[in-house]
Amino acid sequence: MFAVIKTGGKQYRVAANDLLKIEKLEANVGDIVEIGNVLAHGEGENVTFGAPFVDGAMVTAEVVEQGKNRTVIAFKKRRRQNSRRKIGHRQLLTTVRIAEILLGGAKPAKKAAAKTEAKAEVAAKTEAKAEAAPKAEAKAEAAPKKEAKAETTEDKAAEAAAPLFKAPKGEPDDLTVIKGIGPVAAGQLNEQGITTFAQIAKLSDKDVAKIDEHMPFSADQIKDWREQAKELAKK
Repeated sequence: MFAVIKTGGKQYRVAANDLLKIEKLEANVGDIVEIGNVLAHGEGENVTFGAPFVDGAMVTAEVVEQGKNRTVIAFKKRRRQNSRRKIGHRQLLTTVRIAEILLGGAKPAKKAAAKTEAKAEVAAKTEAKAEAAPKAEAKAEAAPKKEAKAETTEDKAAEAAAPLFKAPKGEPDDLTVIKGIGPVAAGQLNEQGITTFAQIAKLSDKDVAKIDEHMPFSADQIKDWREQAKELAKK
């Protein structure tokens, strides 16, 4: 017996045990799918046609594989327009094996197998939830530790954001007068509380090392600025 079915906008002539590639169906490998759009069925010269479908007729199939068709390239070019377009497309396909051709509202024989698989999936999900419960408790216990670490990180960030020195009162000096200090470097020094020539002139070796560690200036640069600032502070 054969049947003509319609699925995915296409028509196929099928018989039992035929292997067929059709447009993608939402099903897992091993599932039994039902195709109710039967346009015709028959055996030999005795053929019954539907209008458009045969009442009570149905074809069942087992999903064998979910995959893709070969890549189809669509290329378009316009002459003398410097216009080209290339698009690739891979159609999703489902490979099925025809199980039964049913007539007169008959029920499929392999439907129970699909239900059994569904029960197995439910049991597997239940086991997965049971295994996930201890992990969730462990995460809940680890949450306070993470909060404590976050607080420590915030404290360190606050310390890093604080300026290295306390800026003196009064108007700041134009630090760009010192050779080697440009507008960007002057802004960075001001952010760290260094605003006057007198401050730079009074920097100790420890202060120089601190600036060298936390700012993008070398110790030799800072010492050179210190000598220049001593002369400028006298004026």
